[in-house]
Amino acid sequence: TSIRLHLETLQARASSLTEAQRDAFYRVMLEDNDRLIHTIDQVLRAGQANRLPLHRARLDLGRLVEECVTLTRARVQLSSQALRLAPAPPDAGVVEVLGDEGQLRGAVLNLIDNAVKFSGDRVDVDVGVTRDGDRALLEVRDHGAGLPPVEVDRIFKRFYRVPGPLTQRVKGTGLGLFIVRSAARRHGGRAYARSEGVGHGATFCLELPAAPPASASA
Repeated sequence: TSIRLHLETLQARASSLTEAQRDAFYRVMLEDNDRLIHTIDQVLRAGQANRLPLHRARLDLGRLVEECVTLTRARVQLSSQALRLAPAPPDAGVVEVLGDEGQLRGAVLNLIDNAVKFSGDRVDVDVGVTRDGDRALLEVRDHGAGLPPVEVDRIFKRFYRVPGPLTQRVKGTGLGLFIVRSAARRHGGRAYARSEGVGHGATFCLELPAAPPASASA
């Protein structure tokens, strides 16, 4: 509707609009178009979350997350100080998983995007990848509104959005975290959140089985 209204206005008043006004209209339409594409993509992914085949391959989870952080920074124009990728411990080595790159990339992007959107005025997000025994762990921590204890698990339900003024201001489908949890379960892992309560930010975690050493899987 928004795109159509702007197009109709451009058509009816093209000669009377300044170049700056036309540029503003085009910018709004491009943003609305991007949101529409994102919404359609999320709905399709949610509908197919448990039916798409898994094309497993050995993946460097740290590298995948780094690419997603770089992409998010460029898309929403965040500085490296606002969206920080924690360096791996010196002795951590490469954290690898056996998974479907497309599905895991979508899950990682959803987690980072969710943290950025709901950080409010404090757009400070920390992202880190570690390995604990036979588990690979991605943690995305924001310093935003936080979560009431009752909402920590609900937010992963399909179409669910936490009630409140911040949620009303932030556009979304309530499908991103559902897609994350579906991808985690299909890979034998889990997705969960931690929060000390409202006003204390939240940490979202994607935990996956770590890949065995290359010699063991050969």
